[in-house]
Amino acid sequence: MESIFVGIDVCKARLDVAIRPTGEIFAEENSIPGVARLADRLKALEPTLVVLEATGGLERDLVLALVQQGVRVVVANARQVRDFAKATGRLAKTDQLDAMLLALFAEMVRPPARKVPEERVRALGDLVDRRRQVVDMLVMERNRLHSVRAEAVRADLHAHITSLEKRQSELDQELKALMETDLQWRAQRDLLMSVPGVGQVVTLTLLAQLPELGQVSGKQLSALVGLAPFNRDSGKSRGRRSIWGGRAEVRTKLYMAAVTGIRVNPVLRDVFQRLVAQGKPKKVALVACMRKLLVILNAIVRSQVPWRLVDGTV
Repeated sequence: MESIFVGIDVCKARLDVAIRPTGEIFAEENSIPGVARLADRLKALEPTLVVLEATGGLERDLVLALVQQGVRVVVANARQVRDFAKATGRLAKTDQLDAMLLALFAEMVRPPARKVPEERVRALGDLVDRRRQVVDMLVMERNRLHSVRAEAVRADLHAHITSLEKRQSELDQELKALMETDLQWRAQRDLLMSVPGVGQVVTLTLLAQLPELGQVSGKQLSALVGLAPFNRDSGKSRGRRSIWGGRAEVRTKLYMAAVTGIRVNPVLRDVFQRLVAQGKPKKVALVACMRKLLVILNAIVRSQVPWRLVDGTV
């Protein structure tokens, strides 16, 4: 049978679908009945791969419906799709053209499918995301206090800040309660937080957004998070290695953990000081500490043995 590839452009009201190599294009409404109809139709089609882009959560119901129907689906990185469009000279943009581009991307690139998290992991991830949003709003409101002089506006800002602080505290309690109800999560939390420098927020982010922790190699995990350095060499020129891509929120939390870790964690402190003594920029040394911390956490979860202060390994 000829391989079939499907691209789906997701928006709030509609799902535009393109199929290769037949060239068929159609649309469904982005609603519970529409998603069900589309999932049934694609199941009957038996495509090799379905590709769509992440759209802030609008794609979640569709992805789950397709997975439940046994359809292989990938939520593609938007940057990769944009780069692919530029490389193929497809610069025009409409919903139908985007669906056709995604179908072509599926056929030519065939990105690897990522396992869809369990319902409990999705629930944890939603709470972690919401806490981050509240913290971001708190930072913005506190920054506005420095530039506002009108007393009425300042009073309004203070009231909103108080409300946001209360909501952050409530979310912390909800996350703590959710963690306490799951024996597996509690065990994982205790393992991760046994490492000096790793706190509750880092632990929650890892559990929610890095379910591969403990299941793949350290190198694979570094690549997933975006901590694997990429070469920039050409001919005799040797460019500076750099990191990019991956899961930005996980990387951000690992950065904060590494900043704390070089003060309280002897292994990370030694790595940082050794690299700085070798003339490495502090930022480069800190990224190396992030990578080292991730490898340690991965080994701890895989072995189910907590941190030992002997040599930082398990």
